[in-house]
Amino acid sequence: MLYFAYNASTPGGLVLGIKIVVADDETNITDVCKRYLEREGYEVLTAANGDEALSLWKAHAPMLLILDLMMPQKDGWQVCQSVRDEDDVPIIILTARSEEPDRLAGLTMGADDYMTKPFSPRELVLRVKAILRRYRVPARELAEKPEAPQALDFGGLVINPSTRLVNISGKTIELTVKEFELLYLMARHPEQVFSRTQLLNKIWDISFEGDTTTVTVHVRRLREKIEPVPSEPKYIKTVWGIGYKFEGRGLS
Repeated sequence: MLYFAYNASTPGGLVLGIKIVVADDETNITDVCKRYLEREGYEVLTAANGDEALSLWKAHAPMLLILDLMMPQKDGWQVCQSVRDEDDVPIIILTARSEEPDRLAGLTMGADDYMTKPFSPRELVLRVKAILRRYRVPARELAEKPEAPQALDFGGLVINPSTRLVNISGKTIELTVKEFELLYLMARHPEQVFSRTQLLNKIWDISFEGDTTTVTVHVRRLREKIEPVPSEPKYIKTVWGIGYKFEGRGLS
């Protein structure tokens, strides 16, 4: 997980100069994104294709990537996959394709958010702030909470919030930031039923105008990683018509 320094003198506590890469082969898109994000104090690096985006990511270690899907050389899907193989840096996908299969593909590859063109640059800024807020731990919070939270153990499934590692029967399972937060939230409240909208608001910290597809996709990916039989989950149960709950009784 990424940690941000806390600075009470800046709006929202964010330290100015956080690097963001915006990659799109349409210069009008990158120019608008750059202008709006720089107004908020972010340092914006732009790329016109997938190869440039990967080069900027490797050279500058940005805190967030904004990727167009349809780019030359390497498209957004390929860039997202390459980054996810090594890093959990937040990724927002931009695309003119609004069909559900395209949204699912981007989210399945590990994107944190998905925006369809044309989009409001103001909304993009709000989503960037919301995502980065999830990756920030203010210094004063760390000072106020010196004791690390205890690991959760459910019959061989161990969730350690201090190291952000998940262990199943002695094997470490690699989760993305959002997957870990989703699992940890539900595991801290076993048997509590969460609607998809509740999970969306708590984990992604923003309204997606009723589109809870990303929650469904992340739950499916979680099950594939932690459930012995994903089609018959014993940990993350579906509550039909509502959402999900973590089954914790009788497992510890």
